[in-house]
Amino acid sequence: MIHFDRSTQTFPADLSILAGSRPSAPFLIRRAEDEDQLSGYHRLRREAFVDEQGLFIGSDHDDTDDDPRTVVLVATDPAGTVVGGVRLAPVGSVDLGWWTGSRLVTSADARTAGIGPALIRAACAYVESAGVLRFEATVQRRYRARFSALGWDSLGETVVAGAPHDWMRWPLNPFDRLARATKSFLGATLAPLRAVRGGLGPAGFAGDDGAPVPGTDMVVACDAIIASMVERDPEWAGWCSVLVNINDLSAMGATPTGLLDAVGAPTRSMLDRVIRGITAASVAWQVPVLGGHTQLGVPAALAVTALGRTTDPIPAGGATTGDRIRLTADLSGGWRPGYTGKQWDSTSARSSADLAAMAGWVAATRPRAAKDVSMAGVVGTLGMLAEAAGTGAELEVAAVPRPTAADSGSWLTCFPGFAMLTAGEHRTPVALPDGVVGADCGSLTAAPGVRLRWPDGVTTTALTSPVTGIGPA
Repeated sequence: MIHFDRSTQTFPADLSILAGSRPSAPFLIRRAEDEDQLSGYHRLRREAFVDEQGLFIGSDHDDTDDDPRTVVLVATDPAGTVVGGVRLAPVGSVDLGWWTGSRLVTSADARTAGIGPALIRAACAYVESAGVLRFEATVQRRYRARFSALGWDSLGETVVAGAPHDWMRWPLNPFDRLARATKSFLGATLAPLRAVRGGLGPAGFAGDDGAPVPGTDMVVACDAIIASMVERDPEWAGWCSVLVNINDLSAMGATPTGLLDAVGAPTRSMLDRVIRGITAASVAWQVPVLGGHTQLGVPAALAVTALGRTTDPIPAGGATTGDRIRLTADLSGGWRPGYTGKQWDSTSARSSADLAAMAGWVAATRPRAAKDVSMAGVVGTLGMLAEAAGTGAELEVAAVPRPTAADSGSWLTCFPGFAMLTAGEHRTPVALPDGVVGADCGSLTAAPGVRLRWPDGVTTTALTSPVTGIGPA
């Protein structure tokens, strides 16, 4: 052991060993918490937009101020005085994830302190954390360069309160990040498997949710659960290992007949909990676990293979340009505890009859193409369906079925439990359990990539390139 002399000299509590005295922050940005802060923000607005600039007569108060969903961020100095602020609000009566920022203001004697750019950055961070997908502002022309320097895109010129403004957008795109993290490497990584004829699936089913076995009526699917999920929530991991495989077979129009599991765990307790989850799902869907491999004293690992049958499997790539897209999703349930915004749980409380009806929906309606929504989310999975068909896709945000407890950003990027994307003509719809909702919400397009269409007719780009790189099925 190395012994060090102890200093008997004492230091003030706020003295940094390396940097000396800690200076007070010149300002702090936070959400307005009380009427005093809101009043301070409105006072600055009146001084700037009414008294100084003359953009409004008497008051700049408008409907956005009266909207209870409006969020106000304020900058306060060390004394607690409001020295700047900005408001953020959703557009329209239903929050679709389209927000605007407005009434950005700083006090006259603090305009060179960096408060304005800091408020802009804080607004961008807030909306991103709130699951917003489209964030825009009308910016006075003289401030366009400031916003551009912070990464905003200029969309055109407009006039607000008689003054020239620029319509600008902060680029938000969680979909591309998610696709890159979960799917975009697949094409290059799996390419060597094509060395053998039939590698990655028979013609028309390459990269599909399940693989039809040539010369038989059998369809097989296989999914693994990430180790951290097995360690964190073993029963839920076991349940999901069955759920995702049943969904894969359902998207192929196949009836599940059996499961094989491969489970590894460092302790008997974890192993037993995983098996309990698998057993609960096996009983719920009434699909037996026929065998598999079980190992103790190893790192956590879980994979399940599902076997199903159909004489006429439904491909992911069976649709064509112009075909309408339909999302059918179970909106009941809620966020799995510990996975808010990431995993929606509607299946664990369902009866076996409900689960069977949901699992058989694609087979009963026979769309041209189908794909279950996976870890790539609704938008990423739509991109995969379009890639398999050799098309692009456009999703109408306002038409997407969504639980009231989920914001658009989370719902379009999460694992939603049970959700099927289908395309092309369907047979007569069949009855589904209460809470399962379907709606036409887009179409396949000749232009590649995936775009979001908003109620005002504007489209924003979600994905610009194929999701997996595997290519058309």
